[in-house]
Amino acid sequence: MTISSNSAWYVAQTQIQSEAKASANLVQQGFEVYVPRYLRTVRHARRVNVVKAPLFPSYIFVRIDMETQRWRAINSTVGVKRLVGHEGTPARIATDVVEGLKEHEQADGFMSMMSPAVRFKAGDAVRILRGAFDSCRGIFQARTDNERVEILLEMLGRKVRVVTDAQLIEPA
Repeated sequence: MTISSNSAWYVAQTQIQSEAKASANLVQQGFEVYVPRYLRTVRHARRVNVVKAPLFPSYIFVRIDMETQRWRAINSTVGVKRLVGHEGTPARIATDVVEGLKEHEQADGFMSMMSPAVRFKAGDAVRILRGAFDSCRGIFQARTDNERVEILLEMLGRKVRVVTDAQLIEPA
């Protein structure tokens, strides 16, 4: 697949647990797709399993050349809810966001997800170090599992819940 100099990364919201289905359908249509994943430990009924999980559940990155590709077709692709944007125009994200995520992948293609040394409690002010929300400040809410945390960010005049890698936050 040749990458056009006019192409850029965008975010598509997928249907619940349909990241793989949406990705496969978009690749079939000629789009480049990136779904960062990590290995998550799941405990249930005295059993411990390691499962492949998306870093951003219900969201995938899609590289689009707005001049040559039929990008509107993405919104009707099986597994996709919509392209994230404003008033019908997809919101372009910086290439270094996706490249930064790819840099943190290990040889097996999964993100490195080691438990952080810093401990937070609900209500602590935190700052996101890297990624799509680089330098954003928020309020720590809770741990979702051993490797992920929930943060409340102020975005576009409202509070938005974001789940991210625990290593990507520090005290604000």
